[in-house]
Amino acid sequence: VRPSFVLGGRPMEIIYDQHSLDRYMTEAVEASPERPILIDKFLEDAIEVDVDAVCDGMRTIVGGVMEHIEEAGIHSGDSACAIPPFSLPESIIAELKTQTYALAQALEVRGLMNIQFAVKEGEVYVLEVNPRASRTVPFVSKATGLNLAQVAARVMVGRSLENQGVTTEPMPRYVSVKEAVFPFAKFPGVDIVLGPEMRSTGEVMGIDTDFASAFAKSQLAALSRLPSRGTVFVSVAERDRQAVVPISRRLSTLGFRLIGTSGTVGTLLPHGIDITTIRKIREGRPNLLDHLANGTIDLIVNTPSGKGARTDEGRIRASAVSHGVPCITTIAGARAAVAAMERLREGKLNVYALQDLLSNVGARLTAPILPKVPAG
Repeated sequence: VRPSFVLGGRPMEIIYDQHSLDRYMTEAVEASPERPILIDKFLEDAIEVDVDAVCDGMRTIVGGVMEHIEEAGIHSGDSACAIPPFSLPESIIAELKTQTYALAQALEVRGLMNIQFAVKEGEVYVLEVNPRASRTVPFVSKATGLNLAQVAARVMVGRSLENQGVTTEPMPRYVSVKEAVFPFAKFPGVDIVLGPEMRSTGEVMGIDTDFASAFAKSQLAALSRLPSRGTVFVSVAERDRQAVVPISRRLSTLGFRLIGTSGTVGTLLPHGIDITTIRKIREGRPNLLDHLANGTIDLIVNTPSGKGARTDEGRIRASAVSHGVPCITTIAGARAAVAAMERLREGKLNVYALQDLLSNVGARLTAPILPKVPAG
């Protein structure tokens, strides 16, 4: 649900029950005939994809196809994403490009265009199309070596893609991961759970030869250092309990001690995963807040069943920020983090200069926008 006009997803929410809808209508927004509320069906467990493209009216090139790491429902500005896609099959990528070409021609785009897609069970959905530059353009340009803003600016003053020598789409030779940076440390007590409303204030990227290494670098750049040993608190919403089983098993294999609350523990123990039960906050002490204060927690995996700083979950996530403990709030984010931790366990990350990685790309884009006029 969302107001008829929003910026940055504000104040948009995903509603699962009547109580949440009643609260939203009374607390979050002021509804009236002049200020209607829009209701859309939410695609649960869909993969969100961003595509940046440039069209000159005759030809369209796709600069980059970015697969989001978090599921659809997290604002695109807050979600980590990767180029090239790390899980989508080639057939889906081809379909995304086909739809991009068709939309660019139908909308008569001249310059940059950003499309947000969702993919669920092999079907592609168009979420929105923006005939303008997106915040992802600098990331795509660095990941591919093709300066999309420069190419698009030349298109807008009349130079075709062919005239610029841009006749083929860039094929990334490395994996690049964009990660959002959040200001939560500046706001003690705020709940850090992500949703449709954008909350990030910056972005970083990691680049390497494989997804796990690139993701690990993006976390280091975002000052979210993943632990190599210690204790992990795992407590997820009921809808995520089966999905967290393989993640927990991989953490246990890495040698981490697992602790959790009764519901999640009851799911993991029958799968042969060693995990210790601790009290929920409302069940007395010692509970997770005490463990955080004592410095005995190294990572938290906590997907929300409730939202807000006054909920037990909100207090846990806020306390994690104040104590500098990484807190992951999505299953997809947890999968990516565990893959990165496994990669870090194998050895040190390699360091590359972006100029060296892209040294043979983009040289054709060094010509001036307009021909030089002879003096006199």
